[in-house]
Amino acid sequence: MMYPTNAQALGEAYPSAPAQRPVTDERRVALFASGLQRSDAPTAAMAAEAIMAIVRGIGIQGCVDRMAQEFGDHPDTAAERMRWICQLAAEVPAW
Repeated sequence: MMYPTNAQALGEAYPSAPAQRPVTDERRVALFASGLQRSDAPTAAMAAEAIMAIVRGIGIQGCVDRMAQEFGDHPDTAAERMRWICQLAAEVPAW
């Protein structure tokens, strides 16, 4: 029997299986909601700590809510922050 190797294959092989968001997306949302700024020149370790602290503090749904509010209030600034966050998140090792 062949086993699926990624989430898309899992969904195709098991249509009733719940969809799973990649952890990377959750890390990006948490980083976006955190207080880290580009001017802080954060390291990967600082980013990892910020992710853990914000998720402990307000949870992932709180992070999503904060990000949505920011995109609603300041879409241009939020889009620029998200581009930076994506670059920073790529440097944070998976756990």
